[in-house]
Amino acid sequence: MSPEDQAQAEKTKSQAEGGTPKVRRGFLPPLPKIDPKDNVVFKSIIRHKLDQSPRNRTLAVVGNVFLHLHPPTINRDAVRYNYTWGMGGLTFWLFIILTITGVWLMFYYRPTKADAFNDIMYLANEVPFGKILRNMHRWAAHLMVIFVWMHMLRVFMTGSYKPPREFNWCVGVILLKFTLLLSFTGYLLPDDQLGMWAVTVGTNMAHATPVVGHEGPLGPQIGATAFNDVRFALLGGSIVDSNALLRAYIWHCIGIPIVLSIFLIVHFWRIRKDGNISGPAPFKLRTDLEQAKPKQTMVKLVHAENAEVYEGK
Repeated sequence: MSPEDQAQAEKTKSQAEGGTPKVRRGFLPPLPKIDPKDNVVFKSIIRHKLDQSPRNRTLAVVGNVFLHLHPPTINRDAVRYNYTWGMGGLTFWLFIILTITGVWLMFYYRPTKADAFNDIMYLANEVPFGKILRNMHRWAAHLMVIFVWMHMLRVFMTGSYKPPREFNWCVGVILLKFTLLLSFTGYLLPDDQLGMWAVTVGTNMAHATPVVGHEGPLGPQIGATAFNDVRFALLGGSIVDSNALLRAYIWHCIGIPIVLSIFLIVHFWRIRKDGNISGPAPFKLRTDLEQAKPKQTMVKLVHAENAEVYEGK
């Protein structure tokens, strides 16, 4: 029997049984229908039902490592832009942009005195979109410093540093210092006149650091000299040369970002544990306050009468 006759026979048989004819397309058998919800791997990842009940929505947030930073519920007033300004979230996304663009810049940069400036010029003039890439990194760094200051100003003006958020305020101050250190170490990497003199002035101030600077208080008494004090350790020598460039590169690309990322995790964790984003302080109308005063006075009078009755007995 030819294939055409066999197909016609199957069609006639299915019609005689009252069903729809099964048409086979291609040479492969039809794939079985698989429900991802019945898959063992899917169940190990998504361990809750997918319906939109409050309980399952909470489980979806708690059981996801990326969504766990966000609370299942939040005060509506706490996410108003006229209250938070969105500075914390914008600062975090600028840090992500700096990380991505910084990794790309590392492909075209060599931290040596002979190659650093030439690599920057090659990146800006020869590499496709290289100038845009470098400017994205540079302007994101400037904006990150500005946004961190604005974020801390907002926290201070709204009293969000008060209990129970004192520890997280200290973590924020540490993050501010590491942000400034990132900008300071990045200044030297182009190895131009601006960066060299900025680092020279900045590290010269380390001479007068108490105890660890050889010109600072108690420095000479403990044996600090120009060849073993904190400035010598920062530069890897007594002048701004290749050793200083290499140390700035390591701190800027590896050391400070790792430490800053750790404190970022702690910062986000404390925000969640301290009651999420701090909202506006609750306020009362003047009528509410006036109504509360007689009640408080009445309670005091009742206590006083009870005390007199007790003493009379």
